[in-house]
Amino acid sequence: MGENLEDQKKLHQQILLNTALENKDIHNFRDEFLSLHPYDQARFFIEIDPVHRKQVYYFLSPKEMAFLFEQLEIEDEEYRKLLSEMLPQYAADVLSYMFTDNAVDVLNILEKDQVASYLTMMDQGEAQEIKDLLHYEEYTAGSIMTTEYVAIEASQTVRSAMFILKNEAAKAEMIYYLYVIDEEKRLVGVLSLRDLIIEEDDTMITEIMNDRVVYVSVSDDQEDIARRMKDYNFLAIPVVDFQRHLLGIITIDDIVDVIDEEASEDYSKLAAVSDMDSPSKSPFSAAKKRLPWLIVLLFLGMFTASLIGRFEDTLKQVALLAVFIPLIGGMAGNTGTQALAVAVRGIATGDVNEESKWKLILREAGTGFITGATCGILIMIIVYVWKGELFLGLLVGISILASLVVATMSGSLIPLLMDKLNIDPAVASGPFITTINDIISILIYFGMANLFMNHLI
Repeated sequence: MGENLEDQKKLHQQILLNTALENKDIHNFRDEFLSLHPYDQARFFIEIDPVHRKQVYYFLSPKEMAFLFEQLEIEDEEYRKLLSEMLPQYAADVLSYMFTDNAVDVLNILEKDQVASYLTMMDQGEAQEIKDLLHYEEYTAGSIMTTEYVAIEASQTVRSAMFILKNEAAKAEMIYYLYVIDEEKRLVGVLSLRDLIIEEDDTMITEIMNDRVVYVSVSDDQEDIARRMKDYNFLAIPVVDFQRHLLGIITIDDIVDVIDEEASEDYSKLAAVSDMDSPSKSPFSAAKKRLPWLIVLLFLGMFTASLIGRFEDTLKQVALLAVFIPLIGGMAGNTGTQALAVAVRGIATGDVNEESKWKLILREAGTGFITGATCGILIMIIVYVWKGELFLGLLVGISILASLVVATMSGSLIPLLMDKLNIDPAVASGPFITTINDIISILIYFGMANLFMNHLI
């Protein structure tokens, strides 16, 4: 009942907003729109047509639009489209009002001439802050950090620090942590907002700050930073240069985006897709990204077919062997993909390191043996009951056992080897591992068949 009332309320709000846009009623639109939760504002803005969106640009100030822009969760192409709908000066003002790191994220998806144009139209101070972040390499701390933070000096008192906080809080992205610097702007400590509030006004900052600061270098990889923030349960982490000068901070909302981005990237690689496809992309664009892997897998498949052809004489003598080729290949491929997923996840989360990798390999080998033995015994019984062929059942059972042990070990070894060579282990995609294990399982199966041939004929 409560959900229905809430849905009716939202529907009523949408009708009021659409009516205000159609009637070009700026006052009613602003009253209704600005009273919405930021998430609901973003949803309404994305769902309306371009004609009504242009009316919204007229009704909202660049500062209000900047706040709305930061709530959007859309594809890169959509950001380009929205900016192209705005007047150039309006778009430049919107970007200048956004938090610096968010503005940099948007500018990074634009063409260089567009970026230069927007920076030229911005206030020079704001433009310079954005330029300072744009030159950092993508996927590093420098590319995702923000320069809107609160820094205080170690020689200050709590009273003077509170004065600075009140003046800087409005434009700071995060005020829960205050970073302490010395005269040369080097990071020397950190304290929380709570620490500052509960202390006496005349207390020196050096007396209450924590000088054991966890920080990251400006060139550190974003995935490593996400792992560190997860381990320490931080809301923000400072970014420094090689001399420990404080350059900026990385906040938890940016890390959530990083985790989502890295997960999508790993998932796409596991599926042998170079990048996750948006539904709005054309079939030609999607096919162009998928074809390279599929062509590689096509040639590997041809190799598998030619390998089966080499055992043509074996198949002629016992044609029934062909029935179980898909079964053994499929079991090996599925098991290898499971082991691959476990290994890639362990590497990504940091659970697998130099000390624990051998433990992982041995565990996967043991898992392969147990699952292989169970499936092997089961299929042996089924074949014997179905065909009355004990040795054929024994052949298929042993082949499944050996294939599953090898498949689980290859599924864990290949990503570990790639990680050792500084190659993204997710590149060892599911289809790739499946095809490799198909080849191995066929070799095992027909090798065992030749050994059992006298009993099978």
